[in-house]
Amino acid sequence: MARPHQKLKVWSRGMELVKVIYQLTGQFPDNEKYGLISQLRRAAVSVPTNIAEGAGRHTDKEFLNFLYIASGSLSEIETLAIIANDLKYISNKEYSTLDERLQELTAMTNGLIKKLKSN
Repeated sequence: MARPHQKLKVWSRGMELVKVIYQLTGQFPDNEKYGLISQLRRAAVSVPTNIAEGAGRHTDKEFLNFLYIASGSLSEIETLAIIANDLKYISNKEYSTLDERLQELTAMTNGLIKKLKSN
């Protein structure tokens, strides 16, 4: 039986984002292991885990709080991706693809926030 979060498309997209971030950061220099790599990976993992935790809560208000945290993590990833691109750790094409994914996921998260706030 699927858990509540597993039925959410936004959670599935968040899980996909984690894989993309792990693949991208795998090509970063070793000296970034405790810097950008760690921070990007933690922020990426934060997105679906907060969505999952929020979906498992008993009230929309609690769920909203976790969605706001996930949204903040998406903004963090965006900033870190700009830094990685500026440092040439990811190409312009990789950055562009990642940015599109982040925009989509941000829109989905904001849509769910709007829906829960209107309940």
